[in-house]
Amino acid sequence: MMTSGILLGFFYAPVLCLFWLTKHAVDSALLSAPGSVTAACGGSVTVSCQYDQQFRESTKYWCRGKIYELCAIVVKTPKNRQNNRSSIRDDKEAGIFTVTMTSLRKSDQDSYWCVIARDGKNVYTRVKLRVSPAVTTTTTTTTPTSSSPTQDEIHWWAALRWILFISMLCCLVATHIVAWRMKTAKK
Repeated sequence: MMTSGILLGFFYAPVLCLFWLTKHAVDSALLSAPGSVTAACGGSVTVSCQYDQQFRESTKYWCRGKIYELCAIVVKTPKNRQNNRSSIRDDKEAGIFTVTMTSLRKSDQDSYWCVIARDGKNVYTRVKLRVSPAVTTTTTTTTPTSSSPTQDEIHWWAALRWILFISMLCCLVATHIVAWRMKTAKK
């Protein structure tokens, strides 16, 4: 009896792993931003974070830190809040929230995170900010590149992940049946 429980555990582990991987891949496709931006010391930078329309009413925020789980919130919606040098605006119709940081210092150089708060696990993506030592007051505006996923690509991936999940589940069931038949044939 113990052997069948262990075998059953080995069969369920790949399914759970596959489900987690496809869920994580789809979550990352729901939010896009540039991977890195560069701005001059003393200048400003605007970063656009594009999100899926299902998050229109969700709270969005911009936080700072090398590790997402330990990042410190810099600015947060819903009321286009700002602190002394950073602001955030959420264009719900376009599905983009933008963060502007002004009077940049070399110490502002770090990893930042575009984040959408939701029940369960938040959706987030990293943006690396580089501050160049040149003392100019130029403004750099960065929007997601054309490589960011469109609504059609997101929906296509959502359908594909379920097809893959069901295919893997069928393979798992078939393998389980074959193992069961081989076990009963030996008896």
